Amino acid sequence: MLLLVQFLIFSVDVLAQGTVEDYNRAYGLREKYSAKHVLNGNVRPHWVSETNIFWYIRDTENGKEYVKVDAVTCKRTSLFNHGKLAAALSSATGKSFNSYNLSLGNAQLDKDLNTFTFELDGKKWMYDVKKNKLVDNGNVSQSAQQPHWMVVDDERNGSPVNSPDGNYVAYIKNDNVYVRELSTGREKQLSNDGTLSNYYSSYIQWSPDSKSVVSCKIRPVHKRYVYYVESSPSDQLQPKLHKQEYAKPGDELRFKIPCIFNVETGKALIPSAELFANQYDLYGPMWNADSKAVTFEYNERGHKVYRVLEMSATDGTVRVLIEEKEEKYVNYTRIYRNYLSDGRRILWSSERDNYNHLYMYDRITGKPTHQITIGEWYVRGIQYVDEANEVIYFSANGMDKDKDPYLIHYYRIDFDGSNLIELTPEDGMHKCWFSTNHKYMVDVYSKVDMAPIAVLRDTNTGKILMELERADISALLTNGWKVPEMFSAKGRDGETDIWGIIYRPSNFDPNKKYPIVEYIYSGPGDHYVPKTFSSYNWWMTSLAELGFIVVQIDGMTTSFRSKEFEEVCYKNLKDAGLPDHIAWIKAAAQRYPYMDVDRVGIFGCSAGGQESLGAVLYHPEFYKAAYSACGCHDNRMDKIWWNELWMGYPVDESYSACSNVENAHLLKRPLMLVVGEMDDNVDPASTMQVVNALIKAGKDFELVVLPGVRHTMGEDFGEHKRYDFFVRNLMGVTPPNWDLINKPR
Repeated sequence: MLLLVQFLIFSVDVLAQGTVEDYNRAYGLREKYSAKHVLNGNVRPHWVSETNIFWYIRDTENGKEYVKVDAVTCKRTSLFNHGKLAAALSSATGKSFNSYNLSLGNAQLDKDLNTFTFELDGKKWMYDVKKNKLVDNGNVSQSAQQPHWMVVDDERNGSPVNSPDGNYVAYIKNDNVYVRELSTGREKQLSNDGTLSNYYSSYIQWSPDSKSVVSCKIRPVHKRYVYYVESSPSDQLQPKLHKQEYAKPGDELRFKIPCIFNVETGKALIPSAELFANQYDLYGPMWNADSKAVTFEYNERGHKVYRVLEMSATDGTVRVLIEEKEEKYVNYTRIYRNYLSDGRRILWSSERDNYNHLYMYDRITGKPTHQITIGEWYVRGIQYVDEANEVIYFSANGMDKDKDPYLIHYYRIDFDGSNLIELTPEDGMHKCWFSTNHKYMVDVYSKVDMAPIAVLRDTNTGKILMELERADISALLTNGWKVPEMFSAKGRDGETDIWGIIYRPSNFDPNKKYPIVEYIYSGPGDHYVPKTFSSYNWWMTSLAELGFIVVQIDGMTTSFRSKEFEEVCYKNLKDAGLPDHIAWIKAAAQRYPYMDVDRVGIFGCSAGGQESLGAVLYHPEFYKAAYSACGCHDNRMDKIWWNELWMGYPVDESYSACSNVENAHLLKRPLMLVVGEMDDNVDPASTMQVVNALIKAGKDFELVVLPGVRHTMGEDFGEHKRYDFFVRNLMGVTPPNWDLINKPR
């Protein structure tokens, strides 16, 4: 009888989750928790060029209010008379505007502090604030369609370039470099060896003294393309075939050699490629200020070596200015460089001591003179380099060992590494906008459990000059909003702190037992657990409302803790930090017994799609169900830059060892695969190859293909499928009929 009573209690507890009411309440949170219920929580300052004035939009109970602030006097006024502008717009457009519904796009205030320009309803407008005069400046021009981000620029379409002294123009003709004297029209061919398959770049650079030009000779390669069938185009009945340039790991890459030509003598300097022979890419070149050399950067294939090189304009010799060399990889995406105006010093960032720090190099000797920043923390960005006073303004995380190590703060430091000053000491994730003269900065900071605060600071000292806004979330709290929890626990090694976030349903009952669902996007490149305030998390808030505890975790393989912390990913992307995630979830469940560690699901998209499937393939004892969207399931099928950086080159057995396709036969848990047929980020064939492998292995799974959709978690249809999938497989409940759900459209 006791066992029967316990079973019935548990059954009632489960049946109380995943109901029609839960679904309707979950979908209703999009509105109840929307950002419109947060007042003044989205301050984004717009500094007026060459002034100490900025403006921003206040979110009042009535609507938007445009305000202007003088940083010198700390005086706040209206940017314009809202009623007058609303009346002028209503008259000019025939539409109804009031003082608080002015949503003005691409708005700018001129330095005269009177001329205000903006875009509205496809038109450009100019408003004279003092005279209350509104001028229609015509239609907004359509932006030219940009090439897809996967397309590599062939460097064939550059315009002719005039010399600094105005005497010559340089250009490409018949794949070779030419110049023409503007006064006489006399044309001179500088190169003779350019061909269709080994041509000169049209991005020609003149030396400052107008005596020489430099252009890279390019040996192109046959390009790989990915093909997509659009099954249901909106403008015709029959399907369409699309193709997209898409280099993949191991593909052959083009080769570039910088070549210098003297315009008067015609002398050509073609350097030895010994120091840049195995190219992933070559960036530049750019002329030194004295016209004696060009500088360019070499990224070695496999990313174990990165060099800044200098080529002499006298004899064509090449020497190393800076070299980064690592056993695993140089994270070239993170390098900051600043070639200082004195022509001698280079400000450089490097992870060589396990953290990202700043160094000063002497370009004459090619050696570092000193390390500027040092410590077990991470430089995240350089906002301003004050060469006159030899001061660097930068952002960093991890300097305060007693707080969340991911929170970004702002600092200043002298070139010699002295006088480190924290400018934003308040606890929180900070983001700053500097005035054009860098005397002032607007700082907006928050945490997931702390609403945003916006202040004006003195850039030199960090002193708060004026509080601008303190977000009001009272309406959000009235609607039942619950604060998510930041939680830390030890990782796989029992020593390293791993940080994550916990979302609970608004009707949370600690006496119930809740299944756990993890949202994952892991791996190198960033940290992913949110650190700033948000009223609604698209992936987590509504899912939790169905009766789950939803978590997200930054384990090893992610960035901005240390190089060592991140490098766990190397040739091992299938790790995905999952051993740390498992340890974290177990620690959270020990702290909170209502978290049912025996019912854990996981979902993600892109890298997260790869990782969520990997979770049930490699850790089925812990993860009991996975929803995987648009996953890069085999790194040999994915984009070249991401995968060769983390998985290495040449392509070796580590790629197949990490492949969800090769390991699909290990599947023991429920799986839903989702893919957009037009995914232009991850080749959709990657998902279909998993499907093929699962079918051959005789495995049961679900597949959702979204016609006409690109890279996606699943859109509204896939979201509902995801809800049902976890309700069915973690709660053991049959999801309600879709026709009974009030989904927002």
